[in-house]
Amino acid sequence: MKIRKELWFGFALMAIIVLAALYMLVAVERLERGHIGLLMLSLVVVAIMLGFPTAFTLMGMGMIFTWFAYDRNTTHTLDLMVQATFKTMGNDVLIAIPLFVFMGYIVERANLIERLFRSIHLALARLPGALAVATLVTCAIFATATGIVGAVVTLMGLLAMPAMLKAGYSVRLTAGSITAGGCLGILIPPSVLLIVYGATAGVSVVQLYAGAFFPGLMLAGLYIVYVIVLAKIKPSLAPPLSAEDRFVPLPPQTQKITNPNGTQHALVGLLAALKGKRNRDVSTGYILRQLLVVIMPLLLFVFVSLWSYRAVTEPLAAEATYENLTRMGEGSSRAERSAGGLAEPPGSGGLAEPPAEGGLAEPPASGGLAEPPAEGGVAEPPGAAQEAPVVADGVKEPPGADGAATSGEAPGAREASQTWWTTFAVFAVLFAIFYGLLTFARLEVFKMLLTSFFPLMVLILAVLGSIVMGLATPTEAAAVGALGGFLLAIAYRQLTFEVVKESVFLTAKTSAMVCWLFVGSAIFSAAFALLGGQELVERWVLSMNLTKVEFMVLSQVIIFILGWPLEWTEIIVIFMPIFVPLLSHFGVDPLLFGLLVALNLQTAFLSPPVAMSAFYLKGVSPPHVTLNQIFLGMIPFMGIQIVAIFLLYIWPEIGLWLPSVLYAR
Repeated sequence: MKIRKELWFGFALMAIIVLAALYMLVAVERLERGHIGLLMLSLVVVAIMLGFPTAFTLMGMGMIFTWFAYDRNTTHTLDLMVQATFKTMGNDVLIAIPLFVFMGYIVERANLIERLFRSIHLALARLPGALAVATLVTCAIFATATGIVGAVVTLMGLLAMPAMLKAGYSVRLTAGSITAGGCLGILIPPSVLLIVYGATAGVSVVQLYAGAFFPGLMLAGLYIVYVIVLAKIKPSLAPPLSAEDRFVPLPPQTQKITNPNGTQHALVGLLAALKGKRNRDVSTGYILRQLLVVIMPLLLFVFVSLWSYRAVTEPLAAEATYENLTRMGEGSSRAERSAGGLAEPPGSGGLAEPPAEGGLAEPPASGGLAEPPAEGGVAEPPGAAQEAPVVADGVKEPPGADGAATSGEAPGAREASQTWWTTFAVFAVLFAIFYGLLTFARLEVFKMLLTSFFPLMVLILAVLGSIVMGLATPTEAAAVGALGGFLLAIAYRQLTFEVVKESVFLTAKTSAMVCWLFVGSAIFSAAFALLGGQELVERWVLSMNLTKVEFMVLSQVIIFILGWPLEWTEIIVIFMPIFVPLLSHFGVDPLLFGLLVALNLQTAFLSPPVAMSAFYLKGVSPPHVTLNQIFLGMIPFMGIQIVAIFLLYIWPEIGLWLPSVLYAR
């Protein structure tokens, strides 16, 4: 009965699309070729909803309508198909897709997610809704490392759902947390969606990755805040964890130097055991290794603080000294001083306006310059202090700066900014809290995080950092990520021939799907433009005299509605070529539009009837969990996505600030 209702909904939606297309053809006074293009678009949407393969539907419809547009000229039709295919496959950015996908599948099969969920769950055990929060954090981290929505939702459904239901969590909250968290991989880099959008809209993938960083964190943060507030208001939906669930087992060696619950302070206990009688049965090497784990964060903090302090205090002074030496170097030696009028362009430095300017121009005066009365002044000019302000005009240096530069001493160091001191103070307070609360039980949780959370974070930062900082292209960073996935699998002893074979097979399958989608999209877009559909849409939109805000609302509402029957790949490759040409008319930044679309397209995985994440979760859920319960659990998170879209539109700096700082947009 439930399936029948969904089928009726789908058929009704298709009927509306077909009737709207037929009404358009009948109602218009003069039928144009652009109307045929809109009919083709309607038929493509209906065919995809009926279950036909998206890529081949796009190619088939595009070629059929192109053949009619060319008056049944088969040669021209095939030429268009070949040209569109070649242009698409020649896009270098697409090479990053199989590499990122391969990295995701390798990391997924390294079985890191179970350790990650367990360690984060114990670390956040005292928060309201701790299991749901741990699920969202784990999904965000794992989605960043893999970018594969289906894999994350399925694995978290197998791992987190039984634990949450056993702890008494609501089925709706459980399902919503898993499905919404799994969809974060659509937005948070390295996202395949952003690569596809960048290739379709002609936007830099590097800037898209930088721009999507803070919106992704914002959306994940809104999810977590919602769960915490809900668990605080209605504890029955997310009961607090019992003492048994929060219990952290201690290693046998550690049990000998602390109390059974591990509530003793770790640093104090280890130092006491190192010099006391309690370490009779515990080797000194074991205690020293535990001490190294304890002080390792402090050592890292000190190193980063010293390095960053030196970085923020030196560069500007070095730059001023370099500029000063460059300007003065042109006339620093006797030979250059004697040829100063020939070597320097007019108006450069202080030689442009001295009283003796004419002497430099006339030969009789050159002798005076060659043999000045105080020849030793060439080595140590007595008037250097007077010449410096003129020669280095525009460089604000204190008196004596020249002398410092000449003697090889660095100028006075620049003071660290208030931002640096604020950041340093915040991290210092966090480390003080960390060490103040570090018991032996929390030390074990920290060690679990070291083996699950930090390796993934190093991989993510290596990939994203190299892209965002301009050290590597997305393709090169994807190759590094694939290698990092291999190394993680080796480190956790999960790299077997079966793992590699499955990862390669799934990567080839996913990459082939994306490539065929691009080919089909290119052929369809070429046919749509040939029929004049794009021009007709532009005329229709411009005739409405919309403002920028109205256009943005209309476009996002259309994309939101399209997310019900279609997946994000189909929306990107079919409808983005229609929307992107209109952005310049309304003064919309394509980068901001892409970030809004990436936020909006998560609804394609969270909105019925196609919500694929719901079907992924249903496939691994207990029998008593129904599809309707999963759908109802996703609705609050869809509302949070809409709030995030409005926040990003009201404050676009959330997405545009980082690209503007890094790439001076």
